[in-house]
Amino acid sequence: MMGVRERPLHQIDISIDERYQAELSEPWLLSVIEAGLHTAVTQESAVQVSLLITDDDTLRELNLQFRGLDEVTDVLSFSMDHPGHWEGEFDEPEGRLLKPGDTDDFPLVLPPGEIPPLGEVVVSYPQARRQAAEHGQTAGREVAHLIVHGLLHLVGHDHEVTEERDRMEALERAGLEAVARMETARP
Repeated sequence: MMGVRERPLHQIDISIDERYQAELSEPWLLSVIEAGLHTAVTQESAVQVSLLITDDDTLRELNLQFRGLDEVTDVLSFSMDHPGHWEGEFDEPEGRLLKPGDTDDFPLVLPPGEIPPLGEVVVSYPQARRQAAEHGQTAGREVAHLIVHGLLHLVGHDHEVTEERDRMEALERAGLEAVARMETARP
């Protein structure tokens, strides 16, 4: 039947640390991810993406493990296809055979009909609240910004070089405008 999808275009998994569930709604986070994906990927792209909203300690541990930086950060992105500077520059621990993005040597084989994974975005909610206070905005607006930012990293956008940063910031603004439109369209 034309116009009816047999399966969802985006498969989204959201995990919210229990401490923050009263402050963040899963349906709102889902709509933010959908708006961000609208900016990050083509309309026809079917993707899986995961979002974890957690605490400073978890982000610090992940930042140390994957980037070699022993500090809290606001958002980390773990892309299936786009490695980048966010992986850090440090010696690999003994026994680690593959790095994120090593799909050329070890291709990910999906079952027939499975939606390809894009990656995972991890946000520190306490850090988002602190940054929101610094910028004079709501924690929700900051979380939305971090989610869109993280999704753009998943598809390979970067902000280390000026030209790339300008492009990424323009896409972030477009993603946040899509979030704002979605919020005003709600009954």
